[in-house]
Amino acid sequence: MKAKVHVMLKDGVLDPQGEAVRHALANLGFDGVEGVRQGKIIELDLAPGTDEATVAEMCEKLLANTVIESYRIEMP
Repeated sequence: MKAKVHVMLKDGVLDPQGEAVRHALANLGFDGVEGVRQGKIIELDLAPGTDEATVAEMCEKLLANTVIESYRIEMP
């Protein structure tokens, strides 16, 4: 079974990587981009029977820095 964890910086947290991407896009002529937030997707191959609560615990303990990041879990 697969799970996807989407990790993003929380609103209000500075995103220097996103700002660098926004600036680079402007330099390439893409002037319509007003903001960029960059995150990550973590794909997990899980043993059968692993539940979403276990994945949430993984996020809380390792996969996301919950002080500055939020996460969303996708499981079938």
